[in-house]
Amino acid sequence: MKPSRRSFLASAAAPAMAFSASSIHAEEAKPNLIREENAKPGADDWQLTRVRIDSDSNGKRSSDIEGYCSKQSVAAGETIDIFVSVKVPADYKLEIFRTGYYGGKGARLMKTFAKLPGKTQAVPASTRGDRHLHECLWEPSVSLTIPSDWPSGVYLGRLTTPDQTGHGYWQNFVVFVVKDDRPADICLQTSDNTWQAYNQWPKNVSVYTHPKGNQGPWADVSFDRPYAKYSQIYENPNSFGSGEWLCFEFPMAYWLEEQGYDVTYCTNADMTDPAYARPGRFKAFLSNGHDEYWDIREYENVVKLRDEGTNLLFFSGNAICWVTPMTPASDGRPNRIMFRGGPYGGEYKYAVARERDEGPFPHRGPDEGYLLGSRNVDPVNGGGDWICVKPDHWIFEGTGMKAGDAIPGLIGWEYHGDPPKDLPGLEVVGAGTALQSGINPQQWTATIYPGPKGNFVFNASTIFWCQGLSSPPGHMLPWSHWSRPHGPDGRVQRITKNLLDRAVG
Repeated sequence: MKPSRRSFLASAAAPAMAFSASSIHAEEAKPNLIREENAKPGADDWQLTRVRIDSDSNGKRSSDIEGYCSKQSVAAGETIDIFVSVKVPADYKLEIFRTGYYGGKGARLMKTFAKLPGKTQAVPASTRGDRHLHECLWEPSVSLTIPSDWPSGVYLGRLTTPDQTGHGYWQNFVVFVVKDDRPADICLQTSDNTWQAYNQWPKNVSVYTHPKGNQGPWADVSFDRPYAKYSQIYENPNSFGSGEWLCFEFPMAYWLEEQGYDVTYCTNADMTDPAYARPGRFKAFLSNGHDEYWDIREYENVVKLRDEGTNLLFFSGNAICWVTPMTPASDGRPNRIMFRGGPYGGEYKYAVARERDEGPFPHRGPDEGYLLGSRNVDPVNGGGDWICVKPDHWIFEGTGMKAGDAIPGLIGWEYHGDPPKDLPGLEVVGAGTALQSGINPQQWTATIYPGPKGNFVFNASTIFWCQGLSSPPGHMLPWSHWSRPHGPDGRVQRITKNLLDRAVG
């Protein structure tokens, strides 16, 4: 369990803590909260219906109406500002929804602002020299204090403005997380650092679009800007303003809430705070979807969770790939600017090659294989079937799977492989070959290993895992590299249930 690592630079002064030491254990456990919440009526209409892409935005921006939030997450009693811009000044509507199960409807309407004055707000110029930072300095449109009865979850604000021809309307989302401080069986983390790394708003502005190249440490990106349409592998119009939540993560939350698990939600930034991510608070911590970008503080806090007995379940691929320093906004709000600081991997060959080919980088993180159970490899993208190799393991109980049985298309579009050979107790439970557009084969491995206090760490080794759990409203099945998952699969559901039931007791 001893990750070796090269020294790295300190990212930034520690931000103000979301939860002070005096607030620890202040909230009571509410094991029935999610069941009670999902018994409330869901919304029939919460998705985006009409969107329009700006012709000069490289197919990514929808400026008829767009917005962003002042924080990635907010607790009950705290205030979050929502910033909105419209192309043509007009009154608009803002509806706040909590995403969940809700009898299969997928969201519940929490609050409506029926008529708000809209104005056009400026696209920021690039700052920080050649760092290409685009940080919006818009005026707040709405200040929302979170009511005490709003449970933790991922919330979408739907923005609707009239079409100026009088024949319709245009829409967009904003997204934020409501967090809490209560003990819970499960903490489900959004992978929103990765959403922001790939966000190209307003046009070709991301950590991947710098003129010097798409893999270096050259670009700063800000959370103070709208989310453009998701920019990879497939077209999902519901991704306007919602990051990658509806693409690659919502099926996990929908299924967890359908099953009645006691779950609370957080962001990558929340997990940098040791008061939030304190050992003993959760029985299981879940990484979900495409969880590529981690601040080193998050890494260290999650290692501490494991070492103190929390079960870790990585239902994700390409996770913990880049050290991602998070620094304050220009007005001092913490964790609002990030960049690709350098690879995780320690002295593992893939990290060494990245340093050689794309560096120099100011940071080098530990070998993530000693936390994940397997590593980021090269090539890291492709597609394939998820194949059982150890059918007698308890994770396969009740699935009927035999050695060699495959779940079609579940590997993709990025994964993990090459598990550390000296990690005590590590078992490979799934393994096979991924193909990059039909060529460039690479071996992936799904693993499990014991923690030091009767806990365990599981790595599903694919971004697509939750595609096998559910297909909620607002979600589209992805495809990549000429391979695709097929949607809900009873075997994926049972494996996940076995893992979670063991984790939460």
